[in-house]
Amino acid sequence: MRSGLLLLLLPLQAASVAGLGLLVTGPLAGRWPLSVEDGVNRALADRRETLVTAVSAGMSRLAATESIVTLTLVAVLALLLVPGLPQVRRWRNAAFLAGSVAAQSAVFLLVTVVVGRARPDVPHLDAAPPTSSFPSGHVGAATALFGGLAVLAAGRLSGARRALVVGLLLLVPTAVAVSRVYRGMHHPSDVVVGLLNGGCTLLVMAYALFWSTPGTRTSTGLPAPRTRPDDTGAAHTATRIPTAAPAGPGRTVVVRHPHGCDDGTAARVRALLRGHGCTDQVWTSTTAEEPAGALAARVAEADTALVVVCGGDGTVRACADVLSGGGIPLAIVPCGTGNLLARNLRLPADPDTALREALAGTTVGIDLGRIHGDGLAPTRFTVMAGAGFDAAMVRDASARLKRRLGWAAYVLSALRHLGDPRMRLSVRLDGGAPLERRARMVVVGNVGSLQGGLPLLPDARPDSGRLEVVLLDPRGVAGWLAAARHLLTRPATRASGPRLTGGQERRAARGALEYFSAERIDLRFARPQPRELDGDAFAAGTRLTAEVEPGALRVCLPVRGPAEPVAAAGPVRAADGAEEPGGARVTARPPARTGRPDGVR
Repeated sequence: MRSGLLLLLLPLQAASVAGLGLLVTGPLAGRWPLSVEDGVNRALADRRETLVTAVSAGMSRLAATESIVTLTLVAVLALLLVPGLPQVRRWRNAAFLAGSVAAQSAVFLLVTVVVGRARPDVPHLDAAPPTSSFPSGHVGAATALFGGLAVLAAGRLSGARRALVVGLLLLVPTAVAVSRVYRGMHHPSDVVVGLLNGGCTLLVMAYALFWSTPGTRTSTGLPAPRTRPDDTGAAHTATRIPTAAPAGPGRTVVVRHPHGCDDGTAARVRALLRGHGCTDQVWTSTTAEEPAGALAARVAEADTALVVVCGGDGTVRACADVLSGGGIPLAIVPCGTGNLLARNLRLPADPDTALREALAGTTVGIDLGRIHGDGLAPTRFTVMAGAGFDAAMVRDASARLKRRLGWAAYVLSALRHLGDPRMRLSVRLDGGAPLERRARMVVVGNVGSLQGGLPLLPDARPDSGRLEVVLLDPRGVAGWLAAARHLLTRPATRASGPRLTGGQERRAARGALEYFSAERIDLRFARPQPRELDGDAFAAGTRLTAEVEPGALRVCLPVRGPAEPVAAAGPVRAADGAEEPGGARVTARPPARTGRPDGVR
C-alpha cells in the first residue's frame, strides 16, 4: 500500500531524463563529448562488415517491441510457475519484471513527447520508428527485461552459476546498445541514457519490492536500540525480556487466511509445527465476518500454548485483538499484501523461513494501539492507523488486483486521490490543548517502516510504550517531491535530533511532514474522513482516539546474533510468573481474552 509512494519517483525520473534530453539537444549539443558523436556514427558506418552486421541485426530484433513484449509475457508466465516458491513470492517476482518493463516504456514515451531528436545522418540499417532518437527505447527495454531477469537470477542462484547467468544477462543490453549505434539508429548518448533509464526503473521497482529494511537486529529480532545520549527517560518504559519460544504439550491454534495462505503453504506449516513438537493442531479460517476466524472460541475451550497466524497485517491485527493482554504467544507467517508488522520485526519474507526461525527463537512483548471512534467499535492495531489520503487509497484499491499484484495494486488507487482536498483536523496529545492543522493524511504508528523500508515514522518502535504520529501536507508538486525525497533519503531509524516527547512536534521536508509522539492521541476532523487500520478500510468518521497498550502482545521472533537488550533503558517484565535465565524476576500476565475488546481506558 504505502510503498506506492515510491512510484512518485517515476515521474521524477521521466522529468530528469526529459531535462537531460533538452540539454543534449540544446545548449550542450555543440560541446564535447556530444560534439564528436556524429564522427563516431560515421566511422562505424564506414567500417561495417557482413558478420558484425548480421549479429547486430539479431540484437536489434531481440530488443524490438514485439520481441520484448513476447519475452516478457513468457518470462512472467515462467515465474508464476516456478516450483518451490510461495505464491506471494512468485507473484512479486512476476510483478517486478512486468512492472519494470512497463514503467520503463512509459517513461520512454513521455520523454519522446518532450524531446525531439533526429536520427544520426548516416545510412540506417533498420526502419526508423516514428519516435525521437533520444533516448533509445530498444536499449531501455532490454535493460529493464534482461536486467530484471539478472536481479531475479542473482537472488535465486549461487556460486559460479550465478556469476555466469547474471553476466550473460547483463551483456544483452550492452550488446543492444552497441548494435543500435552501429546500425545508425542512435547517437551514443541516446543509448547511454537508455541504459540509465532502464537501470533507474529497475532500482525503483527493486527498492519497492525486494529491498530489506536496513539496520541491525537484536537477539529478539527488533531493531537495534538507539544509543544517543538524549534517548532517555520515557523513551523505553515498556521494555520486555525475551523468553524461550513455546514448545512441547499444549494446543496450537492456526489461523489461516484462505486467499493469502495457499494449500501448499498450509501443508508446509503443518509439517513445520509437527517437527517442532506441536502435534495438537486446530486450524480455523478467516472470513469477512470473522477476520480472526474462530480464534476466540478455540482459545477459550482448551489450554493453548501457541497461536500461529498465516495471513497479512489485517489478519494479524484481528488475532492480536483477541490475544491482547494474555500470555499466549503469537507466531507470524507472512502471507499478505504488505506484511508490514513482519517486516518491522525483521522476520524473513519467506513464510516457511519466518515460521521456522520464530519457532526456534524467543518470545517478546510488543505494544499494541487501542483505537475507537464514531462508528468504529473499540479495537486494536499492530502497525498503523490512518485517515485521509492513506485510508482512501486503501478503501478504493481493487481486491482482485491486490491478490494478483500485491502492493502494486494500490498505485492506481493512489493516483485517483492525489488531487483530493486537504482536511481540517485537530490533534490532542496526552490530554493537552488541541492543535489545529490542515493535512492530506494523518497516520498513527506503532512501528515506523513502510514497504521497502521507507521510514514514515523514524522514531517508532514496537516496544517504546508510545505511539508516533505524522501529518502529511505537501503543497503542489514541489511539496510531494520534497516529502518523497525526505522519506527516501533518510535511514530507517532516526539518525539525529532528540526523541519527541508528549506535546512536542517536529517538521520536515519544508513543512510537508510534521511529527508528534504521545501515549494517547485524540483526532477530530471537520468532515468525515475515510479511515484504515493495518491496511483494512473502515467507515468514514470525524473522530479517532488511539492509546498505546504497552507490551500487550507476545510475539515469537528469531534470534539474531549475540544477546542484546530490546531497548536502551527501563524496567523489564516478561512472560510468566517465574524467573528468567540470569535471575530477572518476571510477573504473571492475565489469561488471554476470549472476545472482542470491551472499551478503551
